[in-house]
Amino acid sequence: MIRSASVKVRVLIAAGADMTGAAYLTVNGRDAWALQKLIEAGEAGVTPIDTPGPHWSGYVHKLRKAGPVIETIHEGHGGPFPGRHARYVLRSEVTVLPDERAAA
Repeated sequence: MIRSASVKVRVLIAAGADMTGAAYLTVNGRDAWALQKLIEAGEAGVTPIDTPGPHWSGYVHKLRKAGPVIETIHEGHGGPFPGRHARYVLRSEVTVLPDERAAA
C-alpha cells in the first residue's frame, strides 16, 4: 500500500483593516485540500460539479466552524439530471503561511 503525503495548510484570516481579531488556522487532509481549492478559485468559487470531492458540504461546514466566511450560492443546472447544486465562495481574506516544517 502506497501512502500519499497528507495535505496541510496554515493561513492567517484577516479581520478588519488593522488586523484586529485576525486568527491563525491550520487545517489538514481533505479540509486543507478544500481550503486550497477555495483560495485558488477566488470570486468564481467552486462547485462539486467542477471540482469533484466526496463531501464538499462537510468540508465547508468544518471550515466555517474554524473561522473563514464561506458563502453558499444555490444554482440550478440542466442536463440529463437537472437539479440544483451549491457554489462555495471564500469571502474571508486569507494569507497562506509557509509550513514551519519546510522552513526548518
